[in-house]
Amino acid sequence: MKYIIAVIQLDRVDEVLQRLEEKEVHLVTVTPVLGRGRQKGVAQVYRGNKEAGSLLKKAKLEVAVNNQFVPATVEAIMEGARTGNIGDGKIFVFNMEECYRIRTGEIGSVAIG
Repeated sequence: MKYIIAVIQLDRVDEVLQRLEEKEVHLVTVTPVLGRGRQKGVAQVYRGNKEAGSLLKKAKLEVAVNNQFVPATVEAIMEGARTGNIGDGKIFVFNMEECYRIRTGEIGSVAIG
């Protein structure tokens, strides 16, 4: 079992979710977040004044999958999130020790679904 976290541009969320659905990955949590990478934010003009913004609005996707779904999940996120520009995001894959389904008490890969 793996836990995948992806930080992507907000405007790419719908495309990524569509790609995940095509790969039969349905269980996704999406959270709006603030962050910055190598570009260190962007400068914005607000009421005629240039303000340096150090944090950009991003989306964090969290997906728990069984091992056989890892390549398809990563591929779907890459395809949906990639624009070719700086700031497309990152994908992190972690080993997941255990998973419990609260409603039924199922444990492990069965609980992921």
